[in-house]
Amino acid sequence: MTETVTRAQLSEAVYQEVGLSRNESADLVESVLNEISDALANGDMVKISSFGSFAVRSKGQRIGRNPKTGEEVPILPRRVLVFRASHVLKSRINERFEDGAKG
Repeated sequence: MTETVTRAQLSEAVYQEVGLSRNESADLVESVLNEISDALANGDMVKISSFGSFAVRSKGQRIGRNPKTGEEVPILPRRVLVFRASHVLKSRINERFEDGAKG
């Protein structure tokens, strides 16, 4: 069972931790997300220390297959978002996983 973290939850966490008003917290979260998405749209890499890095990668055209019919279909060139987790984040995730397996 997994839970999705929403913008509202992020804003609430900023409100609780930083002490800004709820509106200021929501504006701050929105501003950070806009900066990240604008940088990625411009083709820049975004690195967040102890979290990971986001980058946009170009994929060339290739031939794929329709799984139902087996028919070959061209897949057009496109840009994709790639996330690479930092070692700190990977370690933290694995610690939580190991703690859950023990308890």
